[in-house]
Amino acid sequence: MMDLSIIIVNYKSSHHVMNCLHSIYESRMNIDYEIIIVDNASKDNSQQEICSLYKEITWIQSDYNAGFARANNMGIKASQGRNILLLNADTIITKNAIEQTIIKFEDDKQYAACGVQLLNTDHSKQQSGAKFIVGGINNFLALPYLGSLIKRIGYTLGMKQHNVVDMNQDMQVDWIVGAFIMTRRSIIEKSGLLDEDFFMYAEEIEWCSRIRKYGPMLLYHEPKVIHIGGGTSSKFYKKESNENFSNLFDKKGKQIILSQLLRIRKQYGAAWYLIHLLVYLFEIILFGACIIIEITISVNKRKLGYSEWKGYTKNIFGISHFIPAIAINKHIFYKA
Repeated sequence: MMDLSIIIVNYKSSHHVMNCLHSIYESRMNIDYEIIIVDNASKDNSQQEICSLYKEITWIQSDYNAGFARANNMGIKASQGRNILLLNADTIITKNAIEQTIIKFEDDKQYAACGVQLLNTDHSKQQSGAKFIVGGINNFLALPYLGSLIKRIGYTLGMKQHNVVDMNQDMQVDWIVGAFIMTRRSIIEKSGLLDEDFFMYAEEIEWCSRIRKYGPMLLYHEPKVIHIGGGTSSKFYKKESNENFSNLFDKKGKQIILSQLLRIRKQYGAAWYLIHLLVYLFEIILFGACIIIEITISVNKRKLGYSEWKGYTKNIFGISHFIPAIAINKHIFYKA
């Protein structure tokens, strides 16, 4: 069995994929590995562009946009490595980072999965993983106004930051950002594949919650990998935005809300799902009331206004037909 299978999902992002592949092959790794590209029905010339330059890769063609979880599962099922690396198309491998990571991971047998320090294109540090918080209530931090209030309360109570951004040493986490997740085939055989109910967002968090039942998860502070961020999802949503899940007002935000509710139901159960749903609904009232108050007292430089409230409200009601299905944990494709 070969050392490593690298799986990359492509959706109309051949330029990112080719840059990523170039950085991998430039590393000249001294391990036995394969690269599998899963194309989510790009319906462009991605395959021709990529395969003409990199003939050694395995190309898997999906006949529909299967999203992140299903596409990666196609790659995992076709793979032959004893270790599996899920790698975003919009990553750049620096200083032979993959080989360095697998060497460490092979030595650290106690860990079920690992990741690395992710960098922005300017080499500033990027969130690479996080700790779980009871009931997933950190999801509320992205909500307008209510999120700011929760942050202030948390700082007052001395709560620690759950996101892992800047590491000076290796660090155990509860979940790893999906841009770079390495795990063992033996672990996947026990934890299962990614949950195919998800279309996009939060699927790696739910997956990590199952993987960590079979061992802790580690982020290596060295090596580091550049993650451009949003390279594939921005194509789908036709809007550039970063991956901090704070924009809940556009089409992307609609999918984020749906996927986060689905993740909470699967990871924490029906009661916590109901709490999250009620908070999201309450936010419609709070959001609108705060905007009215700010207009009344003539607050200048308002970051949010009626259009954002309308977008958020539209998104909440736009996923309403999924609410009963999530409640009973019905297995369908939750694509907003």
